[in-house]
Amino acid sequence: MQRPDWEEYFMEIAKLVSRRSTCLRRQVGAVVVKDKNILATGYNGTPSGISHCEETGCLREQLKIPSGERHELCRGLHAEQNVIVQAAKHGINIDGATLYCTNSPCIICSKMIINSGIKEIVYLDGYPDILSKDILNESDIEFRSYVSPVAQAEDE
Repeated sequence: MQRPDWEEYFMEIAKLVSRRSTCLRRQVGAVVVKDKNILATGYNGTPSGISHCEETGCLREQLKIPSGERHELCRGLHAEQNVIVQAAKHGINIDGATLYCTNSPCIICSKMIINSGIKEIVYLDGYPDILSKDILNESDIEFRSYVSPVAQAEDE
């Protein structure tokens, strides 16, 4: 029996969470973990009770906004925003936690992550936002790309 290590386990859960996304452009999942316990999950999509983009169309596509730019011009929230909001809504302290996310965060999410007290971000895929990387590098947050055990074994 091949058990996943903790990091693989939480990243696989983030990938599963991303499947709930209602975004037409990119499906992103996020999981906040502390002491090997999942505190909250989030995926990108419109706020509760608001029409999904599959019904209204993608505002960003309609306006021809490139990925990584003008984040405020979107009907949806990012997975990282939703995971922080869910924790707050349920009174869960995420100070000192780790965020596992299927994509690296944008600048707006990075600022929220810094002020939420999250101390580590592990992401699967990059995202074209240089300012986000700059501000995270300046913060005390450990920020790194996830390397799967399979990829690690192939490198060795």
